[in-house]
Amino acid sequence: MMEQDEALQLAAGVLAHSQRDDEPPLAIDAKRVRESNGLLIVPYNSVQYLASRDAREQLLDCWPILVDLALGDVRFGTLDERHLWRSPST
Repeated sequence: MMEQDEALQLAAGVLAHSQRDDEPPLAIDAKRVRESNGLLIVPYNSVQYLASRDAREQLLDCWPILVDLALGDVRFGTLDERHLWRSPST
């Protein structure tokens, strides 16, 4: 079983590798990282939004990074998995 710190490092690497030059700088939203069903759910957003938490700065459609703690697999979440990080009422 992978430790959360190691899983966060993997997620940070995936986020850095996926970052495009035309995007604002992105960072992991450490306040909202959580574990569920053997997955570490790692949300991220723009650095500017995370510093202010001003909804006007928030990026839309940031599917979180999912880390399988048993296998070490790291990937971005999909629309079909949205229930993992959103409550049914949202």
